[in-house]
Amino acid sequence: MTTSAAASDIDILLDRYRAMLVIRLTEEELARSHTRGLVHGACHTYVGQEAVAVGVCGHLRPSDTIFSTHRGHGHALAKGMPPADLCAELFGRAAGCSRGRGGSMHLFAPEIGMMGTSGIVGPCILQACGAGYAAKLRRDGAVAVAFFGDGAVNNAAFHEGLNMAAIWKLPVLFVCENNGFATEVPFSYSSGIPQVGRRAASYGLAGVELDGNDLVAVHAAADEAVERARAGDGATLLECRTYRTRAHSEGMGDFTYRTREDVDAWKQKCPIARLRGVLAQLGVPAGDLAAIETDVQRVVTEARAAAEASPAPAPSTALEDVYAVTEPSGPVPPQAFGVNTEGSPRTWAQGTLQALDEAMAADPLIFVMGEGIGVRGGNFATTTGLFAKYGPQRLCDTPICERGFVGLACGAAMAGARPVIDFMFADFVLDAFGEIVNQIAKMRYMSSGRLKMPVILRGCIGIGHCAATHHSGSYYGMVAQVPGLRVVVPSNAADAKGLFTHALHGSDPVLFLEHRELMGYKTP
Repeated sequence: MTTSAAASDIDILLDRYRAMLVIRLTEEELARSHTRGLVHGACHTYVGQEAVAVGVCGHLRPSDTIFSTHRGHGHALAKGMPPADLCAELFGRAAGCSRGRGGSMHLFAPEIGMMGTSGIVGPCILQACGAGYAAKLRRDGAVAVAFFGDGAVNNAAFHEGLNMAAIWKLPVLFVCENNGFATEVPFSYSSGIPQVGRRAASYGLAGVELDGNDLVAVHAAADEAVERARAGDGATLLECRTYRTRAHSEGMGDFTYRTREDVDAWKQKCPIARLRGVLAQLGVPAGDLAAIETDVQRVVTEARAAAEASPAPAPSTALEDVYAVTEPSGPVPPQAFGVNTEGSPRTWAQGTLQALDEAMAADPLIFVMGEGIGVRGGNFATTTGLFAKYGPQRLCDTPICERGFVGLACGAAMAGARPVIDFMFADFVLDAFGEIVNQIAKMRYMSSGRLKMPVILRGCIGIGHCAATHHSGSYYGMVAQVPGLRVVVPSNAADAKGLFTHALHGSDPVLFLEHRELMGYKTP
C-alpha cells in the first residue's frame, strides 16, 4: 500500500478498520466499566490514537515483538490480544493477561509477541533493543517495536537506546506517539525542537515525521521501516503526531492543562472516521461498515461480560513466580564447584572464566556486554581470550551507558537470550538501578512466570586497592532486599566458579559480586 489508497487495498483497509474499532470500542467499554467501579487501579485509554498501533502492527509477524508504555491497551489489542483478556486484567481477574497482577499498566502476552507494558517511562525502548539484539544472534529475521510517547524522548533511555540501535544496526522500529503531552506537560515545554523525527539524524538513523491519525500514511511508513529492519539495514524512528481525546487516566481532570476546544478540534480528526471516509471513496457501502461495527461491539460486549463473570485470583497464588522453582538435582561432581582435581590450583578469575567459556560454547544465545570486555579481556581478566573465540557480537564492547545496556539485557532475556553484563565495579550498577529493580527483578512475577530472566550482572566490590569511594562499594546489603533478584557474594575461588556456573544455567537474574582482593586467590 502506498501513501494513497487504491481499490486493490480495500481488503487490507477493511481489516485495519475492524482492528481500529476493536481498540476504540474496547476502550469505551473499559471507560464505562471504570465508572461502574469494575476497573481496579489506573485506566489509561488509547482513544484517538488507534491508527498508530494498527498501522504498525499490521506488518508484524507472530515472531515479532512489541514493547509498550503505560498507555498500551491499543498496542496489545493490535498485536492480537483478545479483548476478554484485556478486560479481565483491568478487572483484576485470574483470566487476565497477567493473571490480574498488573492492571492497565502491565500487560503481558509473550505468546503473541506482546512482551509487556511498563508503568515507568523509557524502558520499552531499551527492551526492544534487547529483543533486536537477540534476533540478530538467532538470525531469524524477527523485528522488535518500541511504542512510546513524546514524554520519553527526553529520557536517557531514548538517547542510549537509539545510539545502541545505530551502532549495532539492530532490527528495531521506534514509534513515538507524539500526542502533545507528557501526562499533562505540553511537549513545547520540554523540548527545544518541535520535531521528534529529526532527532534520528543525530544517531545516523532514518527518521520519519507523519500524521499519526492517517492510517494509510502510518501503514505505508511502517511497511518501509519494518522491511528495512528485517533486511538488516537498521532501525527507524517514526514520529506519529496524534492526540488522546480522553483524560490521561480515567477519572482524572482533563481541562486544567488543555481546553475543550482543542479536544473537540482533534475529535474532528478522528482516525477511524478518516479511514471510514477513505473506504467510502473507494466504494465500500456504508451498510458494510456499519455491520463491521455492530459485530465488533458484540464481541467487545461479550468480552466484558465474560471478564466480569470470571473469578479473582486465588490468594495462594500471590507469591508465585517471584523466583524460579528449583529442586535438588542430586550429586554434583567436584569439578562443577571449581575443585580442580587435575593439574595446578586455579584462581577465582580463571575458574569463572572457564565456566563462562564452557557455557558460551554450549549455548549460542549467551553473550557478554560491558566496557573493555572484548579484545582487552575485561578489567579483571574476566573474559580473556573469549573475543577471539566468539567474536564481537557475543563479546560486545559497549558505550559508557550502564542503564542502556542493562535495559537491553532485560529485553534480550525476555526474547530468549542469556546476557552476562560485566560492570567492572559494582558502583556502576547504581546507574542502572531502575532497570534492575523495576524491570529485570519484577519481570518474571509481572508476566506470571511466562518470561524467564537469566541475566547475570557481575561486578567487583570491596576496598584494598586504593580506588576511593566510586570504585570500592559493596551494596549487597541493600540490593538483597529486592524481590526477584538473587544476590551472590562468594568467599572463595571454588564457590565462585560453582555459583557462577549455576547462575549461567539458571533462569533468575543474579547479581554476582566479586571481591577484588579475592580474585587472585586459588582453589585448593
